[in-house]
Amino acid sequence: MSPSLPAHNGDPAEIAPPVPLSESRMRQLARAAATTIANAFETYQATFKSITRRAQERFAAQSWREAQADSVERLAIYGLVVADVVAGARILLGDAATYGPLWQAIKEVYAKLVAQRNDLELAETFFNSVIRRVLAIRGVRPDLEFIWLGATHLPSGDETPIHRSYVKLTTTRSVVDAILDGYALGVSFEDRARDADRVAAALDAALVQAWTTADFDRIQMLTAVFYRNKGAYLIGRVRRRNRILPIILPLIHGSRGLRVDTVLLAENEASKVFSFTRSYFHVEADHPAELVGFLQSILPLKPVAELYTAIGYHRHGKTVLFRDLYRHLNNSNDQFQVAPGAKGMVMAVFTLPSYDIVFKVIKDRFADPKTTTRQDVMARYRLVFEHDRVGRMVDAQEFEYLVFARDRFAKPLLDELLTVAAESVKLVDGQVVIRHLYTERRIYPLDLYLKEMELEKARAAVVDYGNAICDLAAANIFPGDLFFKNFGVTRQGRVVLYDYDEVCFLNDCVFRTLPTACTYEDEIAAEPWFAVGKNDIFPEELRTFLWLPPPLRAALDHSHGELFTVGFWQSMQARHRAGEIVDIFPYGQEKRFPP
Repeated sequence: MSPSLPAHNGDPAEIAPPVPLSESRMRQLARAAATTIANAFETYQATFKSITRRAQERFAAQSWREAQADSVERLAIYGLVVADVVAGARILLGDAATYGPLWQAIKEVYAKLVAQRNDLELAETFFNSVIRRVLAIRGVRPDLEFIWLGATHLPSGDETPIHRSYVKLTTTRSVVDAILDGYALGVSFEDRARDADRVAAALDAALVQAWTTADFDRIQMLTAVFYRNKGAYLIGRVRRRNRILPIILPLIHGSRGLRVDTVLLAENEASKVFSFTRSYFHVEADHPAELVGFLQSILPLKPVAELYTAIGYHRHGKTVLFRDLYRHLNNSNDQFQVAPGAKGMVMAVFTLPSYDIVFKVIKDRFADPKTTTRQDVMARYRLVFEHDRVGRMVDAQEFEYLVFARDRFAKPLLDELLTVAAESVKLVDGQVVIRHLYTERRIYPLDLYLKEMELEKARAAVVDYGNAICDLAAANIFPGDLFFKNFGVTRQGRVVLYDYDEVCFLNDCVFRTLPTACTYEDEIAAEPWFAVGKNDIFPEELRTFLWLPPPLRAALDHSHGELFTVGFWQSMQARHRAGEIVDIFPYGQEKRFPP
């Protein structure tokens, strides 16, 4: 029996046109509408792939600013194409635009039109995006949408080969050299022989450590190159019988040509490259499911939704997350609870203990001293969505009109949501309808982590908190609130930002030194005795807001005392204004090969 689905609530999909549709007219409209939507999806994919293909040109020409602009442009095209086809469908269908039986017929025709596509799953998600907007669907309409909550199978990449295989006939060095020779990136290697020597030595050592032998059956390398920011990545897997290790070769285009920066040969290292805190790759994927299946073979703990998102298909990533959530709800019985950690002034945050996601709903009103608005908050989440997250900002997915059974909510949580977020959360026919929310991967709140972990782990987290602030500054981002409650710790011990209601561009801030008080009265005054602008920040004061026990305060001061100086922040601003794009790698400096 298939899992149950949340019911739809209040959508107008049953409104019949004033003049009944004849059977022939129904078929005619269904064919026209389905063809229009299928053509629009083809337009989206063609545009998406065209922008994606530019990544190789940007990398070869070292056009980093243009590459950043391409990333923003590519993120926007889905919404633009959907908006156009929704407007066109409403005109095409006229008074019948909200007639449910017609859309059932449209879905049937569309299914036949896209049935043979290599990206069928993306085509179905696109249709759902269109119909949900045309019909203003709340909850789920399995009769009208493409919905599947049962088990799914991802191919491994072998069914439709998307990789090249390399067998070790003589030495590991010869295999690595053949791999590097197999890619045309439009730029010559600085010293390919040196790089092949380094990679081969590291690979042999890693295999001996993992398998007690440097022998392997074959190395399978994806033919597509993964581009992000200033790097290109060759992705593959090393196979020995039923064992698999990832192999990732990050390539850098420097002043003397192309070079291999390191080789990553462990699952946790590969996971960092595909982290939910980093921007999406530009990679050609003619067979998206096969590519995702290959990636999951080397990243078995990574959710499929995140892998689709990582290769740029964030809308389908949302679809997979949605299906996974409701499949989980149908196979669990715990209740949504208030999320652990300090309550925020802007968001009501809850989670399901058995599910690795937090749900964030914007409150109706914000407590003092917050002066921001709902629109401001949404704009900041959009800023983070479009910006380079440099491994320090959690990816947030935006959803509208989710519907849940009332009994899945703990009473204290539901009471809170209906009180502080009544504009977004309503009870309709015994179900909880949430008009708008964000989802994020659940991570350990840093304020709790510092209180609950042993001293060494807490000290390491404080140091990495400083690293996170520096990385964000390098990406032209100022978190706004530097409070520990706005940051979290990933399962790999990495500190990341997850609260964005005060995020802004670093270059929009004015960093100032605190003026010296002239009188005792000025010194003890409750309010500043000097003029303070809206964007003024006094780094000296940041230390005051970050309460830490002496050992942790000493660790932060020792490792990142520069954060409390005006000079650090102004120097970062100067670098951005000079057009510098700072290198931030998804692996530690200790992993990098010598220059």
